[in-house]
Amino acid sequence: MNLRRSATLFTLFVLCLPIGSRGWAEAPARTIEVHVHRFAFEPSEITVKAGEKVRLDLISDDVPHSLVVRDLGINEAVSKSHPSEVVFTSTRAGDFQGRCGRFCGSGHGRMTFTIHVTGE
Repeated sequence: MNLRRSATLFTLFVLCLPIGSRGWAEAPARTIEVHVHRFAFEPSEITVKAGEKVRLDLISDDVPHSLVVRDLGINEAVSKSHPSEVVFTSTRAGDFQGRCGRFCGSGHGRMTFTIHVTGE
């Protein structure tokens, strides 16, 4: 009985293994580091290709902030001691406007971030 259970578990394990070297969770094509501080994102604009999987490493240099880009489904908080990452893939070209979603002082309303997505 134990041998049969072991064989069944082994078979299930093998069936769940990724096929090929890419595996199921494809790594982002590119990582971009974005520093966030009062009252700016640096860089404040990035350009990526449609269909490209991109990881943004968000690093706060001072107080808690967040990056919100509604059209790309991005809403990620970041604080000084806790960098954050967000992975996204845009399926269409265009310019997508983002902003800081957490009030961080008098210049908060000027904190913008633009993602330019070019055709494939």
